[in-house]
Formats: sequence, C-alpha cells, structure tokens
Amino acid sequence: MSERNTFVRSMHDLGLAAWFGGGLMGAVGLNGAAARANDPTERLTLSSAGWARWAPVQLGALVIHGVGGLALILANKSRLSAQSEGRTNTIVKIAVTAAALGTTLYSGVVGKKIAEHADEGGKGVTEAGSGASSELESAQTQQKYLQWATPVLTAVLIVLAAQQGEQQRPLAGILRSKWSELMDHSR
Repeated sequence: MSERNTFVRSMHDLGLAAWFGGGLMGAVGLNGAAARANDPTERLTLSSAGWARWAPVQLGALVIHGVGGLALILANKSRLSAQSEGRTNTIVKIAVTAAALGTTLYSGVVGKKIAEHADEGGKGVTEAGSGASSELESAQTQQKYLQWATPVLTAVLIVLAAQQGEQQRPLAGILRSKWSELMDHSR
C-alpha cells in the first residue's frame, strides 16, 4: 500500500511554509525595518503598506494549505481510523491550525486599526509614541504579541506535519501497530 499524495501534500506543505515564513519575515524583517524609519508616521505607514501587499499572498497560502490538509485527511482516512497516534496528531493539528487562523485574522484586524492611526506615528511599529491615542496604543500592544503568535503556532504545525509524515507507514506497519495494540489490551 504505497499510495502517494505528492500533489496535495505539496499544497499542504507549501501553503504552510508560506504562512510561517511570511509571518516570521513580517515580524522580523518588515516590522523591524519599518521601525528604523526616521519619521514616526512613516514607521506605521510602511509597515501597514507591506502587510497590505502580503495579505493576498497569505490568503492564498491559507487556502492552499487548507485544501491540501483536507485532501490529506480524506486520502488517509483508513490509516487514520486504524492508527490512533495518527488520529491524535490530526486532531491536534486541526486545533493548532484553528488557533493560528485566529491569530492571523485577528492580527489583520489589529493591523488595520494601526494603519488607520498611522498619522499618529509610533516609537516603533508595535510601540506607541508619546502622542498615541489609546486605540492605537492598544492595537500596537496587541500586535506586539500577535506578530509572534502566528509564527510560533505555524512552527508547531510544521513539527506536527513532520511527525505525521513519519507515522505514515505501509499496510504492514499498520497491521503490526494494531497487533501490538491488541496484545497490549489482552494482558
């Protein structure tokens, strides 16, 4: 049973790679570089413009990852029904994916608030300036954590995907695993 799912696995992995890499590059590179601008209003304007340009690519990455992930679940449903370790991994991945989607979407909402207040400037992209409104200050504080939450969660997804790849075994491995489970329960 050497069934390959190269295309959908590639969709899953490439979408996830873009999601992770884009979030990490945005936090480190884009926000870090924008924070060095001399004009405090330029800091928020540049960062907001960069994130706005990235948003359609990120949306595409999320869709590609999601379609690939769902297709992998469907392609491996018999293995997942027979392999409790793979099933558990899949459930954990779904929960972490939902959390990463939540932080990604919420970060976009917060980023929009920052963009709307870009004329107030900032000490940095996620650090309020002296004349910042409470709304901007709140958005920047939230973004300070959100910008790292998504890369951390997507890094966990990469590790879980690697683990799941190692769990995918030929039928003989599944039968051996089931035999071991039966023997453990009979003792």
